[in-house]
Amino acid sequence: MYVRRARASLRGWGGVAAMAVLCALALAFVLLLPCTQQAPQEPARAGQGSATGVQARADGCLDAEAHRQTLAPSGADGPTIEAIKARTGAKRKLIVGVDQNSYRWGYRNPNTEGARLEGFDIDLVHRIAADILGDPDAVQFKAIPTSQRIPAIEDGRVDMVVRTMTITCDRLRQVAFSAPYFKTGQQVLAPKSSPVTGYDGSLAHKKVCTAAGSTAYAKLAADRKDGRLPATTDISATVPNQLDCLVRLQLGEADAVVTDGALAASQAAQDPTVELKGKAFTTEYYGVAMKKDADDLVRRVNRVLVDYRAHGWQTSYDDWLSATLGEDASASEPPAPQYLRGS
Repeated sequence: MYVRRARASLRGWGGVAAMAVLCALALAFVLLLPCTQQAPQEPARAGQGSATGVQARADGCLDAEAHRQTLAPSGADGPTIEAIKARTGAKRKLIVGVDQNSYRWGYRNPNTEGARLEGFDIDLVHRIAADILGDPDAVQFKAIPTSQRIPAIEDGRVDMVVRTMTITCDRLRQVAFSAPYFKTGQQVLAPKSSPVTGYDGSLAHKKVCTAAGSTAYAKLAADRKDGRLPATTDISATVPNQLDCLVRLQLGEADAVVTDGALAASQAAQDPTVELKGKAFTTEYYGVAMKKDADDLVRRVNRVLVDYRAHGWQTSYDDWLSATLGEDASASEPPAPQYLRGS
């Protein structure tokens, strides 16, 4: 039986949003992986998952089609899964990089004993652990900043990352992804009293906050360079974790936040003084990220997702996301998986 999760309402978050968020951030400093305060050093990437300006890469990859570059499902064990199963004693766990500050996705619920990690992403992790190790709780969670998701995989600190991570061509050069498990798009979050109306000219002379290494930052940098965003838009405010942007917004250190609409809706639920501005201006898909050569693990996760889409995804959506994204989940349902030919 899977662990029964309480659907805590967390009422009162809006009134004490800043204090609650700052407490969560303080907790993050004692986690297993250090945060980085540096802005991304790699060049801006244009059109990541965008409905406009989609570009083909040198290797023929299209960001709009990147979510299809995954292997066919299989239940067979390979070297990666065998190494996970070979762990003994208390170490026989799936090691997964997650977020602990994204409300309703991966967050520590203060209304549970020990501030248990809960959310939509966490439900999926438990399902994967149950399939591989026969125990949904055989998981070692590692809280990872947005900017550390790929390094944590490449360095072998985690077996996988399940952390609202968008599948893109650039990321596919560094890690492997499962089939998509959620559909979303970039959106603007700003105070209700703000003159900002969305991803448009109203961002001129405004300071916009994004997470370092995020698709949001890449999109802003590319669009400002290409003239699709006002040249006076200040995009220098980058933070290790997306929730840090909400704190900056509350402290008046940023005028707006750009992030996935699914995350932005959860942040708006935490603080009733902010709201989503305008419609989503990209289309993106979340996937489970793993090492490039972990073919057997990728195939196994894809097999789990086939079953999860039919039995579990909707329940998890109802539990965690319906209150912020609406009861109709059709806009968030991932597309039917399409696997690499010959895989």
